[in-house]
Amino acid sequence: KRRKTGGRKEQLRKKRKFELGRPAAMTKLGPKRVHSVRVRGGALKFRAMRLDTGSFSWASQAISKKTRIIDVMYNASNNELVRTKTLVKNAIVQIDAAPFRQWFEAHYLVPLGRKIPKQAKG
Repeated sequence: KRRKTGGRKEQLRKKRKFELGRPAAMTKLGPKRVHSVRVRGGALKFRAMRLDTGSFSWASQAISKKTRIIDVMYNASNNELVRTKTLVKNAIVQIDAAPFRQWFEAHYLVPLGRKIPKQAKG
């Protein structure tokens, strides 16, 4: 904040440990690699450096399954995040549908996403 005259105000105090911010993890797509970070109170937080799986939900069926992440397809904020396969919130990713397909077929007893062979006429 500045003075009414527009001048800079003097710093109130030096920087304190509890005011620190840390750099973004910038999690990439790859074999799991997690770093632990000691935080205030001696607790640990876990920074994912690389991930290849995640928990995804199928909202209309109200189920969640852990599945493999195949690729980062789109990111509204930055195309470089797609090119570098960076996993961030709101990124559109392609996942392996097998766990969802297996659940659907077991629950509804109907094959899902399989080609039906055509009957030969005559």
